Amino acid sequence: MQKRFYITTPIYYVNDKPHIGHAYTNIVADVIARFKRLDGYDVKFLTGTDEHGQKVEKSALQNSISTQEYVDKIAYNFVKLTEDLNLSNDDFIRTTEKRHKLFVQNIWNKLVENKYIYLDKYSGWYSVRDEAYFAEAELIDGKAPSGASVEWIEEPSYFFRLSSFQDKLLKLYRDYPDFIMPESRKNEVISFVKSGLKDLSISRTSFEWGIKVPNDDKHIMYVWLDALFNYISALSEDDSCFWPAELHIVGKDILRFHTVYWPAFLMAAGIKVPKKIFAHGWWTNNGEKISKSVGNVIDPYEIIDKYNLDYFRYYLLREITLGNDGNFSEDSFVERLNSELVNKIGNLIYRTTSFIFKNCEQKIPNPGKYNNKDQDLLNYAYEQLSIIRKLIDKQDIKQMLEQIVMLSNKANIYIDEEAPWKLKKTDVKRMHTVLYILSEVIRVTAIFLQPFIPGSAKNILDYFNVQLRDFDTISSKYSIKPGLVIDDPVIFFKKIETSLDNGSK
Repeated sequence: MQKRFYITTPIYYVNDKPHIGHAYTNIVADVIARFKRLDGYDVKFLTGTDEHGQKVEKSALQNSISTQEYVDKIAYNFVKLTEDLNLSNDDFIRTTEKRHKLFVQNIWNKLVENKYIYLDKYSGWYSVRDEAYFAEAELIDGKAPSGASVEWIEEPSYFFRLSSFQDKLLKLYRDYPDFIMPESRKNEVISFVKSGLKDLSISRTSFEWGIKVPNDDKHIMYVWLDALFNYISALSEDDSCFWPAELHIVGKDILRFHTVYWPAFLMAAGIKVPKKIFAHGWWTNNGEKISKSVGNVIDPYEIIDKYNLDYFRYYLLREITLGNDGNFSEDSFVERLNSELVNKIGNLIYRTTSFIFKNCEQKIPNPGKYNNKDQDLLNYAYEQLSIIRKLIDKQDIKQMLEQIVMLSNKANIYIDEEAPWKLKKTDVKRMHTVLYILSEVIRVTAIFLQPFIPGSAKNILDYFNVQLRDFDTISSKYSIKPGLVIDDPVIFFKKIETSLDNGSK
C-alpha cells in the first residue's frame, strides 16, 4: 500500500492582504509536499482561510460592506497567492464553507455528549486582534503579549474543560518527543501547561459573525475551536485515511493554540492527535520588526515581480534554518542568489552544455570507462538522496539545499580538474566521459531541485529531455541517455545585476 503523508499550513486570518510570512509558510509546506510526492508518497496538502470572529466583523463594518462580501474579497487574495507561488496544494478550505460548518457543529455535539462543555459566564481580558483570552498575569503593560490592546468582557459563555487535560497533554509531550518542534518551542509549551490550565471560554454572544452553537443560536463558537478543525473538515470520506496529519506547519505566534487547545479538543472528541506541529519563526526587514505602522511590510509580489518566483522561493528556504527568525534584505538576497544558483548551479549547467554543444555534435557523448574520480562523483550524487530524505523528516530545508549546492561545488571542482578544454586536444574519449558524468550530475541535481524551485527544475529537465523525474530514478539505472541531441545552451539562472556591477556608486 502506498505511504500517505498529510501536511497543512495554518489557515490564514482574512483581515489583510498576504505578506512575506504567509508566503514563507506556504512555500515551506509546498517543498515538503512536493518532496514526499517525488519520494513515492500519496500526499494531501491543505491550506486555506480562517474567516470568522469579531475582528473580521469589525473590519467589514469599517469597510462598509457585508461580512460575507468582505471575507470573499480577502479570501480571493489568498487563493490567488497559492497560484502565484506555484503551490501544489490539493485543497483550499474556507471556514465559511458548508462542509466546515456542519463538521464543526457535529464536533460541538460530540464534546457536549462527552461532557467536556458546560455553560457559565466569562469575565476577563480579550484581545480582538489576537482573538485570544488572557489572564491578568499574562498582560504586559496592560496589553496582550503580542502588543495588541485588550478589553474586559463579561458575557454568558460555554466553557471547554481544558483543565482536565493538563496531565494528558504533558504525557503526550513526554511520549511523543517530536510532537512539538523545534525543541526550543516545546519547552515553552510544557512550561505553560505545567503552570496550570484553566477551562476555556468557547462561545461568544456579543457579536454574530461565526458558526452558531447547536441548539443555542444566541452563541457563536469561539473562532479557534471553529478554525482548528479545518484540518479534518477538509478531508472527504475518501480522504479520512489521511488523518492523523503527519505535519502542521505554523507560525510561532499560534503555537499555543495548536499544541495545547488543539490536541485537547481532539482527545475530548475521541480523535487521534496529529504527529507533529512545527513552529517557524518570523521575518524582519533589514533587522527591523515588520509592522504596518512602521510601513516596512514586505510584499511578496514586489520581490517576485522584481526578480522571479524561483529566486524568491530559493532565498526564503536557503537563508534561515526553519524554526529560527530570519532577516530579509535585498543585499543578502542578491548575494545568495548570485553566489549559489547563478555561480555554482547555473554556471555548472552552462559550462557543460555549451561545451557539449560546440564539441560533441550537439549530443550527450558516449561515456568511456569510468575511473575512480568519475565513480566517486556519481556515487556522491546518488548518495545525497538518503541524506536529504533524513533531512526532510527533520524539516531541515536549509541543509537540504546545502547538500545540493555542495554537489554542484564538487562537480565544478571536477570540471576544473579534468579540464575538458585540454582533453579536447589530447584525449577526446576522456573528454566525452567527463562531459557525460557532468550531464548525469546535472540530471540528478535538477531532480533534487524540483521541490524547491519547481519552475526552473522543470526547465532544466525538459532541456535534457528527462522523462522520469521521481526520486527513485536517482541511480545509474536511469542515467542520462548518450546521443541525446541538446538545443542551444541556456542560461537558466541569470545573474542579478547591481549598481556596483556597472561601476556606479
